[in-house]
Amino acid sequence: HEGFLSMPGIMSRALPWAADGDFRSPSPATAFVLSPAATASAHYPSRKPCSQDREPKLKAARTPAGAGWVGLAAAVSVSLSSRSGRRCARAPGVSLAATKVSTPVSLTQRLRNVLFMVVAEIPGPWPRWRSERRAAVMRDLDILNAAWAASQAPLQTVEEERLAAKEGRFTKTEARFPHINNKVRPAVSLQNLPVVEKRRLVIVGAGPSGYTAAMYAARARLRPLLFCGPLVGGQLMLTSDVENFPGYPEAVSGPQMMTDMRTQCERFGAEIREKLVEAVDLSDRPFRIKIQGEEGVVEADSMIIATGATARWLGAEEEDAVKGIGVSTCAVCDGALFADEEVAVIGGGDTAIEDALFLARFASHVTLLHRSEKFRASALMLERCKREPKVTMKTWRNVKSWKHDESGLTGIELGDPRDPNFRETLNVTGAFIAIGHDAQSKLFKNQLAMDEDGYILHTRPGASTMTSIPGVFSSGDVSDRRYRQAITAAGHGCQAALDCERWLDKVPEVGY
Repeated sequence: HEGFLSMPGIMSRALPWAADGDFRSPSPATAFVLSPAATASAHYPSRKPCSQDREPKLKAARTPAGAGWVGLAAAVSVSLSSRSGRRCARAPGVSLAATKVSTPVSLTQRLRNVLFMVVAEIPGPWPRWRSERRAAVMRDLDILNAAWAASQAPLQTVEEERLAAKEGRFTKTEARFPHINNKVRPAVSLQNLPVVEKRRLVIVGAGPSGYTAAMYAARARLRPLLFCGPLVGGQLMLTSDVENFPGYPEAVSGPQMMTDMRTQCERFGAEIREKLVEAVDLSDRPFRIKIQGEEGVVEADSMIIATGATARWLGAEEEDAVKGIGVSTCAVCDGALFADEEVAVIGGGDTAIEDALFLARFASHVTLLHRSEKFRASALMLERCKREPKVTMKTWRNVKSWKHDESGLTGIELGDPRDPNFRETLNVTGAFIAIGHDAQSKLFKNQLAMDEDGYILHTRPGASTMTSIPGVFSSGDVSDRRYRQAITAAGHGCQAALDCERWLDKVPEVGY
């Protein structure tokens, strides 16, 4: 007798957590059932974008006879529930006969099919009848899943979503994202402008995240179009040496690394344009992108946002002259370059304290400068900083100007907010500004769900890069307020490209 757990179709449906490590309820987006001969079913596109980031997996583990009763009990309990497992594997070589569901399954019929399947699982010379009973239970599960999913996610194609948007149903994102309350209200409607180009995917932003997303999308033959904007390469264009990015045994300059990434993207066919995106309309799909200086718009079935975040600078005298050659906004990135040197950290929050403690590992001495005596950092972090012998805290100090020569930073001219005539010189060769970052997300304000600081939210953080609008993904520092590293941004770009590719597989191309 073959164990019940050896059936890939039933077990991956009845025990979805055994196949995918997932306890969530089903959410297929189309209503399909299988023919009685099929013992496995197809993967359903999900109602929630957060579950669209994985491909169906075949989990057809064979177990000894007797283990089947464990699976049988699970199948019985699941089949009697209106929300059974949401995903099952497609067995190789199995033909699928998909038909629309029109008739719901009554509880009596489900009980009858389950009872017959229990009897059929008893070892005996009736393998064909056993297969038919199993198929009957599977049909019940399919019908339940499909009926529920059809009511939750009726939008299936680009044309249907376009029609739904015109009827006002597409902007009601609460129904599709119950934990994100957001409505689409573009600042400028682009629906009446002529379309000059149509693309499957448009990427906005050209840092490590945008370039990585373009590279993966180009290798998947999505013909991505990437808009760089004014700062080609992002924040790394202001970095002199990068030592902690894999693949570079020797230190590489930020601009050189960005050039290498761009060359790699173009090698796979990604198209990169050094133009600024002026406006975006996400109220309807295909999405519309307005380029500065052009009258028409670019239409896109999907979009990846990799606009990053900008560090806040002080605006002191001679600041532009020392950016990247002594003054930095990332202690983790550049701290090791100042080994056995005296450095300063400007700021009063947790980030400034963390930077000072981190730099104390490398520098001979660290001076923490703050414009008042009240710190925004936590009491625990302040206590740790006070106990560090290599850190000196100076309050009521602000930066008036930067002193430098041909080799870089040589010192800081300090002032006192309470006394306009006070001046003091601090001799340091490195300085780190830690007063915060600003997410570059103004283009998408009132269209995508964001936190209070403008960082774009994901529908399922850690599991998908989908934003509050299906088909729009975000990656890199525009969504990451914690790490802000080149390597993490590149990883997020890879995730966004893979999520987008798999989402587009479920949305048919409309002739371009």
